[in-house]
Amino acid sequence: MGATPPGDLAALPDHVPVVIVGGGPSGLFLALDLAYRGVRSLVIETREHIDANRPRAKTTNARTMTHLRRLGLADTLRAASPLSLDYSECVIFCSSLTGFEVTRFEQAFQLSAARYGPQPEAGQQVPQPTVETVLREAVSASPLATLATGLTATAVVPGDEGERGIEVTDAAGATRRIHASYVVGADGSGSMVRRSLGIALSGSSAERSNLNVLFRAPQLGERVTLDPAVQYWVMAPGASGIVGRLDRDDTWWAIVQGVDPDRDDLDAQQLLAALVGEQLAFEVIETDPWTARMLLADGYGGDGVYLLGDAAHLNPPWGGHGFNTCIGDAANLSWKLAASLQGWAGEGLLDSYELERRPVAARTIHDAGLNGTALAYHFADGLLGEDSPAGAEARRLVREALEVKSSEFHSLGLVLGYQYPASPLVVGDGTPAPHEDPIEYTPSAHPGSLLPHAWLADARSVYDLLGPGFTLLVDADAMGAGALAQLPLVSGAAERHGIPLRIVLLGSSGEAALEAGQSAASLWQAAAVLVRPDEHVAWRGYAPAGAATALAIGVGGAATIEPEGSLTDVSA
Repeated sequence: MGATPPGDLAALPDHVPVVIVGGGPSGLFLALDLAYRGVRSLVIETREHIDANRPRAKTTNARTMTHLRRLGLADTLRAASPLSLDYSECVIFCSSLTGFEVTRFEQAFQLSAARYGPQPEAGQQVPQPTVETVLREAVSASPLATLATGLTATAVVPGDEGERGIEVTDAAGATRRIHASYVVGADGSGSMVRRSLGIALSGSSAERSNLNVLFRAPQLGERVTLDPAVQYWVMAPGASGIVGRLDRDDTWWAIVQGVDPDRDDLDAQQLLAALVGEQLAFEVIETDPWTARMLLADGYGGDGVYLLGDAAHLNPPWGGHGFNTCIGDAANLSWKLAASLQGWAGEGLLDSYELERRPVAARTIHDAGLNGTALAYHFADGLLGEDSPAGAEARRLVREALEVKSSEFHSLGLVLGYQYPASPLVVGDGTPAPHEDPIEYTPSAHPGSLLPHAWLADARSVYDLLGPGFTLLVDADAMGAGALAQLPLVSGAAERHGIPLRIVLLGSSGEAALEAGQSAASLWQAAAVLVRPDEHVAWRGYAPAGAATALAIGVGGAATIEPEGSLTDVSA
């Protein structure tokens, strides 16, 4: 369906299955993920053009890159990024860009130019406008997604026969009503959709503000005395914060931390000189003051109207989790909307969206908030830039103190270790859920956890075997012959109930095998795993009967799966 002419109310459809209010990264991703699952959607976005001078988020983590891989967009985004993976994988803390390095964090934000193990995709440093451009272009090329820019959704109103309506207004004040089965508010912190639901954001704000600066500095690249880094954390008394390249030419970005943007004597040129360590020709393109917020919506919606991304939660950027958490919301909500529209969802499926995603946001906000209590200005010391014994001792002490930042740059436990063990869609197996730690991630097929990644013998990822619906992965070498013979009964039952299910056999007699020396059953601690459309494990075990029961529960209790024929509990 592509993109409509900007500001053209007449080009909008009268009815669409899903209306998405807000065309930022989460709204665009949701439209594409719905299209991947065969569902049409309409995105309403006020902005006609993407503002390249407000780079905002710059970290696309390994989990989000894996979601983009599913949509065929991971390589597209990497090719569009101004900084390739071979530029740098580290964050450096320093006295200034022309001063002393104090410490560094390697493979920060899951960056890795080599083949990545925990997911099929490593992270990628790329500014948010580039991400939005790639997603917009993909929506424009999609036959099932439509982007309407230059228009504003002004109200959520009752629709016909239990549906919902959205009132859309153009720049001249003309209004049109669009009817939809579902409305999703991806319209940011000031969400009109959230206000229409009467849902509040609860939480707190940081005590001190920050200033984003986008600037050009033709001499800076040759003046930096430190190794390349995706972020330089400068701990200088005159100005503390973060500096990084926006591209490999002359454009840079900075976040000056802990400043009062209302100060009359605030001079961006002087702040940049303090961060760099010397005065250069800085051309300030844009400044943007902001304050970190730690806010969580009291609810995520219901009755056909749902909140997504920043409309539901706001967390500080420390750790790069904000935008990525929004994409996680969209991946969770997408398949549940598709199931509801396609008739294979149970009554409890959409209710599980808030039950699963709100605790993830709460945990992420908490950790990002803790990171915000240890910013560059907390460690600033004039001695860090001195070439003296006192300077060396100051750098040693700060290096030790900066261990507290590990969870900000090595947060794999947050990125991949989030789980839904208490979800009503998950069938527990009696074993304890993996311990949650912001840094440490131990791959586990415990129900509710993310499917552990593994590389296949043919260089594909096990994730490449998953379908848009449920996937039953079976280690054919570990499952008994009697149980294997009953798998067609499970797929037949799923087909009769309209539940999309793909069964994939792994092992010597299967259609794929893990790399030499690896066993799927050992990785999963089971002969089979039932994987949800969002790549989380719904069940693990040894018998098809368990998979059939889990399938019914995994769709929200749509029906009791009763295969034709005898489905006994056969163990390996």
